[in-house]
Amino acid sequence: MTHREHHKRCGRGPGRGMRAPFSVNREEWLERLEEHQRDLEQRTADVADLIRRLRQDPAPQTAEA
Repeated sequence: MTHREHHKRCGRGPGRGMRAPFSVNREEWLERLEEHQRDLEQRTADVADLIRRLRQDPAPQTAEA
């Protein structure tokens, strides 16, 4: 197995995970990418909300032994 084949097989190297299958047309690929973008934006909003809540809430008290 060549170095290039290894990287293609394990999902490493340039363009990993973002290659469009040949059977998918441009519109379907665009739709998938837009959906992925919306998912990432939601995850980012969730993380920002969690950070905000952690900064607002006082630190929980821990019991000392």
